[in-house]
Amino acid sequence: MWNQVYNPFNNVVLSTAVAAIPVVTLLVLIASGKVKAHIAAIIALVLANLVAIFLFTMPASMSIRASILGVVTGFFPIGWIVLNVIFLYQVTVKTGRFELLQRAIGNVTPDRRLQLLLIAFSFGAFFEGASGFGTPVAVTGAILIGLGFSPLAASGLSLIANTAPVAYGALGTPIAGLAQVTGFDPYILGAMVGRQLPFFSLIVPFWLIWAFAGWRGMKEIWPAILVTGVSFAVPQFLISNYINPWIVDIGASLISMACLIGFLRIWQPGQLWLSPALRSRDDSADTMAAAPALDKTPLTQPQLWSALMPWIIVCIVMLIWGTGWFKNAVNPIFTWNYPVPELHNMINKVAPVAARPTPETAVFAFTYLSFTGSGMLIAAIISGFIMGFSPVRMIVEYGRTIRLCAYSLITISAMLAIGTLTRLSGLDATLGLAFAATGILYPFFGTLLGWLGVALTGSDTASNVLFGNLQKITSEQLGISPILMSAANSSGGVMGKMIDAQSIVVASTVTNWVGHEGTILRYVFWHSIVLACLVGGLVMLQAYVWPFSAMVLQ
Repeated sequence: MWNQVYNPFNNVVLSTAVAAIPVVTLLVLIASGKVKAHIAAIIALVLANLVAIFLFTMPASMSIRASILGVVTGFFPIGWIVLNVIFLYQVTVKTGRFELLQRAIGNVTPDRRLQLLLIAFSFGAFFEGASGFGTPVAVTGAILIGLGFSPLAASGLSLIANTAPVAYGALGTPIAGLAQVTGFDPYILGAMVGRQLPFFSLIVPFWLIWAFAGWRGMKEIWPAILVTGVSFAVPQFLISNYINPWIVDIGASLISMACLIGFLRIWQPGQLWLSPALRSRDDSADTMAAAPALDKTPLTQPQLWSALMPWIIVCIVMLIWGTGWFKNAVNPIFTWNYPVPELHNMINKVAPVAARPTPETAVFAFTYLSFTGSGMLIAAIISGFIMGFSPVRMIVEYGRTIRLCAYSLITISAMLAIGTLTRLSGLDATLGLAFAATGILYPFFGTLLGWLGVALTGSDTASNVLFGNLQKITSEQLGISPILMSAANSSGGVMGKMIDAQSIVVASTVTNWVGHEGTILRYVFWHSIVLACLVGGLVMLQAYVWPFSAMVLQ
């Protein structure tokens, strides 16, 4: 047995500074923009092992085993989801279904504000729920450019819209990552996030249209904005609290799209907003060149169903895979639990983090059939066959997808390895004890910690893995609900998504505006800060003020 050490230098400041080295290194390298994310994650992982072994006295065999466990956990189930969602997307592009989908959405309404609500917010939320990791910005940005929006509008507004759904992105991956490092039930964490973000699911659609069209332009279509926000926020709360956290975004986005499209059949604004441009001082004539004209020929009924078919299959499969009864039925048969030798129950959390020595578990649960990514792969294969893909062509396309996602998978696995190692070595406990010094204001600044983590790592999942257990430990030290602050890390993090370097690069690439990343960042920066502070204010109310405090799960 090895007992965690939280103050190896008998100096709180020095021990805290040393414990912060891996995380600070990771964030600084990514923020510099000079080091690729996967390289930064690998460097930080090496440093985490050196600090854990040589400074915090963790046995080398335990440190290495913890890192390997984190790498495997990063791929299964998290990387497995990303890989198979991108595979499905690639198949729809190759078969022309994506172009049909673009036409179907773009022809619903000519009003640019309503197109933003439908595409950037509601449809983007669907892709966030299905895949996350930059895919929503890539898809919605490409569609908006195809509709004639300027590069700044397509990029910046897609980033702003891709906020409220992020905590449940990639079929609940951020919640899964948070549960992994905190040890809390993902259903409870998802429910608590579902008592924070619906407020902002109401605000963000109004904020999005205000950012594009100004106050007056927003007021002209407020009924449609309200329908969009309410029809997303209410299902977001209900699904997260009464079903599960894996299908929140998919369910809420589909309901929001259906309600908005249905509402537009009976209501239209008195004045149509037909200008797609959002200009800035950095715009030039060449960057504002007209986009290719969109084919406005109405889709036939067969074409429409052909465009929607892959995503209908995804919805059906994910609804099955997300249910508890399905997992309970298949997991006893298709599961391999692997307690890591010389690691599982061989590390003790001790005072002041734990009242009594408490063993840390280290089990890799390989529930290979019920993995969400496995369901997505099955949906992609079914869709591929229906769309005319041969088995050989599907294998070739899958190989291309693996090459496309390789660096992302390495990054995800390395970050999960850092999170697993810092948890088992006690590094995050040392940081958490230091954060307790913020006292009564911790709910606000703890929320901003999640924002900072996403802004610098590019992922709510990565931020949750890095800071989730820190939030738990700090809140326990301060007598604040650890469920509240763990959830606040994820909820606050969503507002950092619009300014992270990864998302901005994706946006500039798909809109063919490479080299203007600074312009995009300047446009979205203050939106991000103000919205993050509003989330922090809500968490403060939930921590201390009734009736908000009555919403907190214990």
